[in-house]
Amino acid sequence: MNERVRAVLVTADDTMLVIRRTRPGIPEYWVLPGGGVEPSDASQEAALHREIHEEIAGKADIVRLLHTTESDDERQLFYVARIATWSFEDRTGPEFSAEGRGEYALEEVPLTLEGLDGIDLKPEEVAHVLRGAISAGSLGVKASL
Repeated sequence: MNERVRAVLVTADDTMLVIRRTRPGIPEYWVLPGGGVEPSDASQEAALHREIHEEIAGKADIVRLLHTTESDDERQLFYVARIATWSFEDRTGPEFSAEGRGEYALEEVPLTLEGLDGIDLKPEEVAHVLRGAISAGSLGVKASL
């Protein structure tokens, strides 16, 4: 089974970093930074740190596991993390240079229901979980703390 890790990256301004995906013939959508767990990764958390470094040249403090989704062939773990610095210009992930992958644009979105309503965050199940956590005040992180 393939494992993937992604993070709700909370900034000091209480926004979250998301990647807007633009691909030919598909309506644009947004995803959380992350990617596949590799055999060389010591843990899922180590894979997430590597992916954050590759995708946005950032360093994050993982706060907690938010949600897990599972299908027949894939498990995705979604974490909440605090991030202080990043640089999309210094990204190194292999997907950014692959032909036919479309465009990746890093955006800051308010970590509010209104902010989520303004984007088509995928997968929908995680968008739903995130909306519930924001509504309940149970996300588990406030960047200003």
